[in-house]
Amino acid sequence: MSYTFLSDDWFGAARKLRAEAGDLGGDPDLKINALVTGGPDGDKEVHITAGAFGQGLVDGAPTKLTVPFDVAKSTFTEGNQQAAMQAFMSGQIKIEGDMTKIMAA
Repeated sequence: MSYTFLSDDWFGAARKLRAEAGDLGGDPDLKINALVTGGPDGDKEVHITAGAFGQGLVDGAPTKLTVPFDVAKSTFTEGNQQAAMQAFMSGQIKIEGDMTKIMAA
C-alpha cells in the first residue's frame, strides 16, 4: 500500500515497520528538527532521532532544517543525496544551528 510521504498514515506505517525491524542501531544522541514545506497536507514539523522519523519537534535538538517537501521525499524515501546537495547549494534548504549534525545523519 502506498501512503503520502509524512501523512499520518505514512507515520503509522513507518512506526509499524520500525517495530518489526527492531533496533536499527541509529545514533541515540542524534536529534534534528525539520520543517518540511509545501507538502500536499501543508507544512509539517518533524524530527529525526536515532535515525528514525517522528512527528513534531523534539526538545534539545541542536539543528533545525527547513526543506521543501519534494526534496525531503526524494532524499529520504529514494535515497537521492544529489537532490539534497543541489537544493542546499541553491538555497532551498536552510540550516539553523549545528551543521555537523546534518552531515552525520
